[in-house]
Amino acid sequence: MTATVSTSRLTDLLRDARARTLELVSDLDDSQLMGPKLETVNPLLWEIGHVAYFYEYFILRQLYDRAPILANADEIYDSIAIPHAVRWDLPLLSRAETHRYMNDVLEALIERLHGDEGKAEADEQDSFIYQFGAFHEDMHGEAFAWTRQALAYPTPAFADARHDAAAPAQPLGGFAEIPGGTWRLGSPRGAAFVFDNEKWAHPVTLAPFRIARTAVGNAAFAAFVDDGGYGDARWWSEPGWHWRCRAGAKHPLYWRADGPGRWSERRFDRWVPLDPACAAVHVCAHEAEAYCAWAGARLPSEAEWEAACLALPDGGGFADDGRRYPWGDAEPAPAHAALDGRTLGSVDVAAFSEGDSPFGCRQMIGNVWEWTATTFAPFPGFAPDAYRDYSQPLFGATRVLRGGAWTTRSHYVDGKHRNYFEPDRRDVFAGFRLCRDGG
Repeated sequence: MTATVSTSRLTDLLRDARARTLELVSDLDDSQLMGPKLETVNPLLWEIGHVAYFYEYFILRQLYDRAPILANADEIYDSIAIPHAVRWDLPLLSRAETHRYMNDVLEALIERLHGDEGKAEADEQDSFIYQFGAFHEDMHGEAFAWTRQALAYPTPAFADARHDAAAPAQPLGGFAEIPGGTWRLGSPRGAAFVFDNEKWAHPVTLAPFRIARTAVGNAAFAAFVDDGGYGDARWWSEPGWHWRCRAGAKHPLYWRADGPGRWSERRFDRWVPLDPACAAVHVCAHEAEAYCAWAGARLPSEAEWEAACLALPDGGGFADDGRRYPWGDAEPAPAHAALDGRTLGSVDVAAFSEGDSPFGCRQMIGNVWEWTATTFAPFPGFAPDAYRDYSQPLFGATRVLRGGAWTTRSHYVDGKHRNYFEPDRRDVFAGFRLCRDGG
């Protein structure tokens, strides 16, 4: 059951998601909107049209039996039916036509939502599917950001960017001690909004463990690289070593050696000196696991990660007060986390102390997505929602990430949210933190 939401709130979500989409593409020329054919990105001109199609298909057409706004939309924008490799070769709309289609769909959504009587509260069905549609667009917004990074396009110009959002911080290190106990992994029934792969909360027994208070920073990861970690099979799993050899990886994807012990990283279209305090980002799960092995540690399971994020110390164990975020139930504010693109890049792993978890872990929400050791799989009681292909096709083939990145919209990410990517993906805004057994 989804909690009902005001129609004005849903309208604001739709318009905000669309404003962010336009911020991410409006400065690009027609050639950049197509870009080269790569496995990890879509042509942006196709993808922004797909976002509009998703709303039209699942809300206006499937739920409310509206006639198609664009007659051949299924042949152009259906991401399930249209193979990735052919999306550059489709008879796409022009830039102006795509924007018109996007706007026509948006206005039809809002008009249908409010109805002739101008209702103030949406019903349960609309509350779910309109939020899901806006969150889907927000997720594509993050894909637009990593596409800009992959293709060395300029840093996005976000109206709400705050260059002071990551104030200098005192270094923070060490591990938080998390006692063993039972944790209810997943979202509880009655949560305001739940993605299908979060259904439902179920007990998981955890042994005591220790988890790093921060994500791994650039200086720490550079030490692994400089120690020859990419050339030493001892630190890599078998599939990880096969990936490293096949990819020819010698360091993180967007790093460049500037001399012994000196590195630069590419942030969108600019090469800048590697900031030692910032979170290591654009590393795949194989790289994260190799670093962990070198450091005498491991990745946390997603249950360990979630408990470290949300659990409360309680005597010799931990307790669950149902909080959504490390800091409580308050919606994310700029002081809590690097979210919503405000920082325009990953930040110091010790920044944002106001977002600490009860056990003293920092930035478990925001800055970089964090790889876990857990293969993405359904929870007990899983049932797909209206978009049946949101989770099911990726079960067993992807790895769970948690926490959100600086590009992630604060509308939907919380301590229960599950992201998932193939373990060899390096282009997403992902890092990791260390975990060790306790006791």
